[in-house]
Amino acid sequence: MASAREEILQRIRDAKVPPARPVVRGYNQTGPGGIELFAERVADYRAIVHVVSDVPEALASLKGKRIVAPQGVPEEWLIDGVTWLHEPLTIDELDQADGVLTGCAVAIADTGTIVLDGSEGQGRRALTLLPDHHLCVVHQDQIAASVPEALQRLESTRPLTFISGPSATSDIELSRVEGVHGPRTLEVLIVT
Repeated sequence: MASAREEILQRIRDAKVPPARPVVRGYNQTGPGGIELFAERVADYRAIVHVVSDVPEALASLKGKRIVAPQGVPEEWLIDGVTWLHEPLTIDELDQADGVLTGCAVAIADTGTIVLDGSEGQGRRALTLLPDHHLCVVHQDQIAASVPEALQRLESTRPLTFISGPSATSDIELSRVEGVHGPRTLEVLIVT
């Protein structure tokens, strides 16, 4: 007499399993997108948004500050009058900086999300978590209409960071507290 365990295992072995069918994902790859929608959605998250044509001119507000510039930031962005901090930096040095200036891998108009992948001009993840101000430059051609479109543009093996506004939480008595897990201020320059 077979044990209950053996009987169950035999039923599993004898079971007829249909062949796996491919899952068809008919995601909408496009949408209204564009600068206007992205700017509106980013602003909905309480980020500061500027549409600019000249990045160095738009960075004039950084004069007199200590700003982290990751490796690969375009030289023309490193304007005079700013103390530029470059890697390698310790956690304490990052924490004492006034802010960080980065580019991005892609931005998503539909959700107002910026995606960093740690490549040139974006730096390691800690750069955008410790300074209290993150200034991110997004070029018009980096704006994808939808999440599926953005994901197609990204390299899935890179470390991805999705940013939707300044760091905030409402966990404590449902009161919004900003700057808990990252910068209290997110400023986005959309370059046309």
